Amino acid sequence: MASEQAFRQPHRYRLDTDVRGSGPALLLAHGAGGGIEGNFGLVLDDLARDHTVIGPSYPGVGRTLLPEAPLDLDALADALAAAAVEYGHERFVVIGESLGSAVAIRAATRHPERVTALVLTAGFAVADPALGGAAQLIAALGKAGEWRAVARLAALACLSERRLTAMSPEEVEATVEGVLTGMPSGTPAHFELITRLDVRDELDQVRVPTLVAVPTGARLVLPDSSRRITAGIARATLVEIPGAGHILDAADRAVWLGHVRRFLAGLVR
Repeated sequence: MASEQAFRQPHRYRLDTDVRGSGPALLLAHGAGGGIEGNFGLVLDDLARDHTVIGPSYPGVGRTLLPEAPLDLDALADALAAAAVEYGHERFVVIGESLGSAVAIRAATRHPERVTALVLTAGFAVADPALGGAAQLIAALGKAGEWRAVARLAALACLSERRLTAMSPEEVEATVEGVLTGMPSGTPAHFELITRLDVRDELDQVRVPTLVAVPTGARLVLPDSSRRITAGIARATLVEIPGAGHILDAADRAVWLGHVRRFLAGLVR
């Protein structure tokens, strides 16, 4: 079994980890070019009311060092699981967002004795041509130091059509500036990993209850990617967040939280 061998070996990544709350463990897997606060900040305190929320930062985010070699999905999934174990939690639910959904799936198949359930939001098992092309472009622009272009592309791709068409040019520029300010150095490496990963053959190996949340207005990771994940995992349930973009705003995140709360409550029955 991959898990025991992985935990006997030195990990290639040691992830800077935020831990809060107490109770059953929720292990967070954030998206590319994001972070725990950026993806989950709106719900961290709520989830920590009755769970231990463990939020590791990927290489190139926060104080986690970025290696010279390209990122490896196995190593990232192993390091994510190791972070929970390090803080005393042998079993945990993994909540993955975007790229984090693929990381969560790989963690579930490499560490099946530890992962008890999955929550996958705006996820994909492999990049479709649109996401793959965007990921290649973001990776190339970031490596070339064109950070403002990366921020503009990411901001425009992550907003829903509803949000984008309601914004003034000044609001768009302010959004781009905000993305630029908060963008981690590991962003190009994260998107380069997206161009290579493929967990489609692992979906039927996931044996745990899985909630798949699809933002129906997403334009970076298209809704059909989440639907394909749902079709491939035997115990998966799909819920929609109508009109939501790739990055959930406060109202859409509240809808997400309601679905997740109901799912978590059902696990303990």
